[in-house]
Parts: sequence; C-alpha cells; structure tokens
Amino acid sequence: MSIEYLSKNSLKKFKNKLLVVKFGGSLLKNKKNKESFLQDIAYLKNKGINLILVHGGGPLISSSLNNLNIKTKFINGLRFTDEKTIEVAEMVLSGKINKNLTSSLCNLNVKAIGISGTDCNLIKAKKKYTFNSNQKINLGFVGEVEKINTDILKELVNLEYVPVISPIGCDAKGQHYNINADYAASAISSSLKADKLIFATDVDGIYLDIKDKKSIIKSITVDEINTYIEKNIISGGMIPKIKCCIKSLKYGTKNVSLINGTEEHSLLKNILENKSYTTILKN
Repeated sequence: MSIEYLSKNSLKKFKNKLLVVKFGGSLLKNKKNKESFLQDIAYLKNKGINLILVHGGGPLISSSLNNLNIKTKFINGLRFTDEKTIEVAEMVLSGKINKNLTSSLCNLNVKAIGISGTDCNLIKAKKKYTFNSNQKINLGFVGEVEKINTDILKELVNLEYVPVISPIGCDAKGQHYNINADYAASAISSSLKADKLIFATDVDGIYLDIKDKKSIIKSITVDEINTYIEKNIISGGMIPKIKCCIKSLKYGTKNVSLINGTEEHSLLKNILENKSYTTILKN
C-alpha cells in the first residue's frame, strides 16, 4: 500500500488529537513488520497527530535470559522476576529495544525521545501479587502502576516529541519493577484522557472462534466482553489484555482498538481507512 494516496480529509478528525499506541514485543522479531509500523507512526506524526508509543519486549527478555543461562518461570501468565531477571529486563526494555525504536523513528524525521518509566517518576509503581485459590503469591519485582506523571508527557507532546516508553516503573524507595506493557499503556492513555488507545498484537482482535478467522468481532461493548469471558469465548492470555482495555475506557480513554501489527501499515488502515479489527466501546 502506498501511504501517500491517503486523503487530507481522512486526517481531519485526528488532527492535534492524542493517540497512545502499544507495540507488542512479539512484533519486534520481524524487521519488516517493525519498519512498516514505525513508518505509520512517522506518517501520522508528520501530519499533525500526537502520539505516544509504549513497547513491550517479553520474547527478547526470554531470549536474553536464556543466553545468560538464567532460568525463568511464569505464574498465572506473569514472569517471576528476581534480582537478576529485573536487571536483564531493564537492560533489554530500556536499553536495547527502547533505543532501537527511538533511533529508528529519528531516522524517519520524527522528534522521538526514548524514556523509561523510571525517568522523571513517569510510572510510579508498587509490588504486584497474583493469587491462586485466594492465596497471595509473590512475583518478585513485578509491578503495577500506581500513578502516571502526566506533566512530563504533556510537556513532551506539546514540544512535538513522540515519547517512546519502556514499561519499567519505580517506587518511592527507588526499587525498579517490570510492568506489563499493556497495563502501562492503559494507565498512560486513561491518565491523559487520550482520544484513542491502540494495541498492536499479532492477531486481528477478538474472535468468536479463534480457529475461524471470519468470526472476528469488529465491535464489542464492555457488557458483551464480560458475557464472553463467562462463556469462555474470550479466554487465556486475551483476558488480561481486554481487562486493560475496559479499565482504560472506564478512566478516561475515549476509544480502544486492537489491530494486527503483522499486517503491513495496519496502523494507517485503522486510523485513516477505518479498517475494522476489533473496537471496544463503552456500553
């Protein structure tokens, strides 16, 4: 697709609006996918749309831990994070991935600035626990968002920067925590009352039947989501992502979409062509 064919009229409703985009770690493995997605970010920014990019990096963290012979385990889908693991996670997220994405955007003539959630107390975090049969389980240095420093983000956006954010948070004592990037993006979006939050993953969205690609749910309400979770239509790893969407809508985000980041220029297709993947709506 040639992105130059897109009409100026398609951009009008997003001019000067704020979009928060979460770029999944699984998409970083494919160079072509990454380049296409960053081209979309650059195109939209250069047309006057404000953007914040939040990235993950789980697969690359796992690969780095494996290369260092550091064993890793997951509890209820969350990576147990000891002292060695948090060091590697921060090195991969705030170092390798963050700076790679930032420099790539800068090479596309975007004023991108890479920051960690620890910078300027951007993401104030606290220790997160999980539960099995009401039993509290320690996850190590896994965190959850307590507060977002919206002032620094507003200032950067007003100065025409695209903040590229690594989901590492910090508590009042200086302890660093690894935070799920979905939750970080959701908190940032709702705190800023973003016009749109977009989750770029490796699937089109929510399906009635994951084995049937034609069963994609193009639009769904919060009440319908809760019903589908009860019926096990929405299950497994999709549940925490969807709950992030619901929470973000509840606390200020105006619109949430799931898109397939493996499809070339999927971000532009969603924003400018209104291509339906899955859009989540308030009731």
